[in-house]
Amino acid sequence: MSEPQTLSVEVNGFPCRVWRKGSGPTFGFLAGFGGQPRWTPFLDRLAEKRTVVVPSLPGYPGATGHNVLDTHLDWVVAVRQLVEAVGLDGCDLVGSSVGGSFAAEMAALWPASVKRLVLIAPFGLFDADNPATDPWAQRADQVAGLMCADPAIWTEMVAVPEGANSAEWPIEMVRASEAAARVFWPLGDTRLAKRLPLIKAPTLVLWGAQDHILPPAYGATIARAIKGRSESRAIEGAGHLAHLDQPDSTAKAVLDWLA
Repeated sequence: MSEPQTLSVEVNGFPCRVWRKGSGPTFGFLAGFGGQPRWTPFLDRLAEKRTVVVPSLPGYPGATGHNVLDTHLDWVVAVRQLVEAVGLDGCDLVGSSVGGSFAAEMAALWPASVKRLVLIAPFGLFDADNPATDPWAQRADQVAGLMCADPAIWTEMVAVPEGANSAEWPIEMVRASEAAARVFWPLGDTRLAKRLPLIKAPTLVLWGAQDHILPPAYGATIARAIKGRSESRAIEGAGHLAHLDQPDSTAKAVLDWLA
């Protein structure tokens, strides 16, 4: 894989890394739990057809500033600023997990800012009769098997990237977990269900068939709540971060929807 172009923008005075690669119409990808420590085969598949812009959310690998975001509203506004700063306003938007929740918020609260939307197992909902798993309550050695159907894929994803400080890298990953916890702990419920009917963008909801964090039934619930055109599909052989487990089939579903 060739390396993406690396840029930086500021949100609330803090730097956020931005990766950009590909050619053709631009769309954005907001990464899931753990952020985007490295470029992945899924992003390369997308970049073969489109220009992919991947901004790091505050506190995730490549970005700081999560510690000044105290409420869900703070986070939503910060992500809105980030989306605008990297030139994604009015573009297609793809979000996974944590990033999927924010992508849905962008489409609901600023309908003109999102042309088409893809949500991959987004956080933000909680059903007491079909509860989600709290990833922050798990032992460290259990997290890989919750994030991916193949735990080795998650382990490789969060390993120290080339050129990173091996002593500081574990701190960065703890910071990413803390950043997500500031928004979604303990139940992951941001009352997103109340805002889903505001989404006007055509929306594809993807869910790993072996998702052990969020029940796959949540995908159909989200698709039904969206008043505009929407569809829910399962990705076989995939866990919570379906795009890591099954990069080819997930990228195909995304590109077909955005075509």
